[in-house]
Amino acid sequence: MLTIEKLKEYGADTDEGLKRCMGNEALYLRLAAMADQQPEFQELESLIKDNDLKSAFHAAHSLKGVFGNLAITPLYDRLCEITELLRSETPADYESLVIDIMKFKDKYSSICQ
Repeated sequence: MLTIEKLKEYGADTDEGLKRCMGNEALYLRLAAMADQQPEFQELESLIKDNDLKSAFHAAHSLKGVFGNLAITPLYDRLCEITELLRSETPADYESLVIDIMKFKDKYSSICQ
């Protein structure tokens, strides 16, 4: 079961996340748990493998918004990095970036259970 303590240990800024949910802890935890199920994670992985960087930008940007709004910093920071690289079409090792994101996503998934 996801708790504020688990989110703090993960590195989330729970004070900020709770503020954005007007102090409603139940709402914040429900939204944080739902964030783990975002289909854009698999889409991002697939789009990068297919070298569809324009569509990958949209998937990364969507995820960045979700995790930014919830102040789940470890994923948000990595999603910011890949989003900005994709936005500017900067050559990068996108597959390595996605592998890193998925490691943090897997850790996040483990605390959501």
